[in-house]
Order: sequence, then C-alpha cells, then structure tokens
Amino acid sequence: MGTSLRELPILEVVAPRLRPASAPVPERLPQPRYEPTPLDARPHAAEIAEWLEVAETTPLLELGARAHALRLRKAAPDVVTYIVDRNVNYTNLCVTDCKFCAFYRRPRDPEAYVLPYWEIGAKIDEAKALGAVQVLLQGGHNPYLLLDWYTGLLRYIKEHHFIHVHGFSASEIDIIARVSKLPIDRVLLELHDAGLDSMPGAGAEILVDGVRDVIAPKKIDSARWIEIHEAAHELGILTTATMMYGVGESLEDRLEHLLKLRASQARALARGRGYYTAFIAWSFQPLHTAMEAWDVRLGSGMDYLQITALSRLILDNFGSVQVSYVTQGPKMAQIALTFGANDFGSLMIEENVVSAAGTNFIMPEREMRRIIEDAGFRPRRRYQDYRLVEEDDEGCPCCVARWRLRAAHGATGAGRPVSVAHRAQGPSTPLS
Repeated sequence: MGTSLRELPILEVVAPRLRPASAPVPERLPQPRYEPTPLDARPHAAEIAEWLEVAETTPLLELGARAHALRLRKAAPDVVTYIVDRNVNYTNLCVTDCKFCAFYRRPRDPEAYVLPYWEIGAKIDEAKALGAVQVLLQGGHNPYLLLDWYTGLLRYIKEHHFIHVHGFSASEIDIIARVSKLPIDRVLLELHDAGLDSMPGAGAEILVDGVRDVIAPKKIDSARWIEIHEAAHELGILTTATMMYGVGESLEDRLEHLLKLRASQARALARGRGYYTAFIAWSFQPLHTAMEAWDVRLGSGMDYLQITALSRLILDNFGSVQVSYVTQGPKMAQIALTFGANDFGSLMIEENVVSAAGTNFIMPEREMRRIIEDAGFRPRRRYQDYRLVEEDDEGCPCCVARWRLRAAHGATGAGRPVSVAHRAQGPSTPLS
C-alpha cells in the first residue's frame, strides 16, 4: 500500500481553461449598496488600525520581504510543499443562491445532480491511480440530503478506499444540521466517526457580515462559520481557513477577516486539540455569476501579493500559507512564494467550482515542481496535516493510525473501519 512519488501522468500543458456557461447565464441582479462599518465599531478595531497603517504605508516589496522572513522561520526554509488530491463535487443542487457562484443549480434544474456512491468511488480510484493521497468532498447546500447520506458515503469510502477524506465546508455542515434537526457537535461527531478526517475552510468568503449580506445573504454569518470550525477543533479535527476577496469589500474588511481567524486559532491552540493548518486566499471570478455586471473592484495581482504578505504577518499562529495558482496563474503563484507562502496547494486532478466561473489554470506535476525549483525551493509532496510523503509510507498517517485502532477493536478486514459497508448507491435522494 506504499505511495509512489512518480510524476503524475496527467495534463500536458499549462494554460487557463476557459469554460462556456453550461446553462443560461444567471439573472443579472441589481447591485446593493455596501457601506463599510466604521472602524471604531468593528471587533479588533485597534489591531485593524495598526495593520491598516502597515498596509497603506509599507511599499509592497518591503511588505513581501517581511512576510518572507517570517515564512522562513515558520516552515522549512528550503522546501515548498503541495498535495495530490481530487476535488469531488458530490452535488451541485443548492438553495443558498450565492451571487458570486457559477457552479450551483436550483432544485428542478435539469442540470442539478447528486453523485451516487459508486461514481464517487470510481473518481477516487482514478485519483489514487494518479498518486492522490486525499479526496476533497464539497457540494451545494442540498436540503434533500440528510445526515445518513453523508455518513453512509464516508463509511462506503472508508470501507473500499484507503484515502484521507477532507470534506464539507462549515456552510455544508450547517445545512446538514438544519435539515437533520441535529446540533452541530452531534453532526460533526457522527461525520468524524464515519470517516471524516479533516475539514476545508471554504465558505468564509469575507468574514464580515455586512459584506456577506450583499454577496450571500442566505449563507451562514461569520460567527456561525467560526463556531462550526471551533466545534470541529474540539473534536480534534484539523481544518483550513480561506478568503475570497475582490467582491467590493474594503481593506478594513480584509484585515478584520484575518484578525478574526487569528483569534480563533489562538483559542484552538489554547485548547490543544484541532486547529487551522493553513490559510488560502483567492480572488473572486465574476464570469457567469449574478455579479458579473456589478461595479466592484476586482482583485489585482498586486492585491494578491499584498493579501498573501499580510496573511503571513497577521496569522503568525498559522503554520502555513498556500498559494492559489488555480485563480492567479503559475507565475503569480511563484512570486507569492517570496511574499509569505510556503505551500503550492493541490495538484487538482479535478476542480469544478472555480472553473465554472470561466477560468482556472491546469498544471502537470512536473511543471509545478519546476516552478517551485525555479523559485529556489525543493518541492515535496505532503499530507493534509503537512507531514511529508515518504517512499515507504503505507498511506496518510492519520488514516493509518485510525484504521489500525479500529482493526484492533474488531474490524473484519485489514485496515477497514468497524462499521459495516453501506449500499454503494446510497439512500434515495430526490431532486424535487
């Protein structure tokens, strides 16, 4: 069950993938007026004021140099890591109607889908054949899927596949809890027991409710996002944190977002269980979204380098900062490696959400490694917890430890969890 470090035989070119809309362009919604909250009325107001002065008065190259110096102390100075995984979007049916999203479909839309268990399993098999050590499960806010569908899926994956499951954003956890009429901690516990290994930080967007009320008024608020991540940390689940900027927010909003994450991480580290492993920022992609015609200042390359540097400096209790080559392109991602980032993210074997908005960059592993080497670093594959992949590994260390523990308590198959296998097709999932 060893992990090969061979070059992945996928994707022969580096190019932005431009996708036409697969459904009629969404209705163009009127642009609400957004008035940022006055500084003195914000949480962390004093710290925001300090960092605002830093951001506005420090030349970009100097800011990047300060961030890079901290990065060299926080992570192995000569190494840039990356992970090989596959994003599996198990459903695109969603009732939250985020105005920045081009991926979702409403109930009764002919393009709405829920993947059956066997098809998700087939995608995992394909990914493992290409060297993947993780599957990322994310989907829409589907009110027809109850908790037993998700736990059944996790048990099915763990019964048939030796792979780390990084799954379900905070807003997905929230709708599972609401439609199943269960508290968050119960939902997280059952998902974790069924095989959820870690949780992505998607759905954060900007953790300022005034911004969220404009771009995603039906989505959970910032306090709920943080609450769900901290509940996961209580169970020992590792999570990540993200930011999607360029939706009309102010610099103060971006700083408030980062300072809220820093405070949440401080609480997690004080409890000594789960925590945020990394922070990832990317810019809003407007094509094919309801916001496409809005007059908002989109994120530029300079914005990306600034937010990468600021995130490294402010999030000094985070271990890692990832680049987002999928939205920024390989050269900007390479530059970000000297602006505070120490991780190149995922060699995505599949990605559907960002690409639904028109653009993402695709890259073979050898090209990713070349870009890292040209920046002066050694590329190394990693697992979700940032341990490095070695030639003689049995697989993801946390999965190996969990499965051995369960096997010692009576699992019937080598490396399999105690729970019985569920039907591959899963429970009935009507779409309307």
